[in-house]
Amino acid sequence: MTQVQNKLAIQQDIIVQLLAQLTVDYQNTKSERKEIAQNYLGSEEEFSFLEELELVTVSIRGYASQIETSAGVEHREKAIADLHHLRVFDRSAIANFYHEMRSGYLQMRSYIRMLDYLRLLVLEYLQME
Repeated sequence: MTQVQNKLAIQQDIIVQLLAQLTVDYQNTKSERKEIAQNYLGSEEEFSFLEELELVTVSIRGYASQIETSAGVEHREKAIADLHHLRVFDRSAIANFYHEMRSGYLQMRSYIRMLDYLRLLVLEYLQME
């Protein structure tokens, strides 16, 4: 196995593990998400914090799931461009929430950080292919 193939295999394993952990982490944020939906209206953004987070989550996890099942993604160059565009903390609703809730919603804040980390791992994986 070449060095690049070995790195890709290791990276794929890490992505799969992180994807599984994020599934558990997301389930653990259920009570926080419910509270946020009731209490946090956010600003006049196009999407609320939870809507924006859901959109980003579906995209990032979708790419990670493709890597898990097939060791790659369809339309690799488009995926790379999408992942550059999906910077979690560049989304104002998410960034504002994260900044404003420094001392609360610890599980949600951890989930957001791990989601962006997964994005970076998937991006790196696709760029190594």
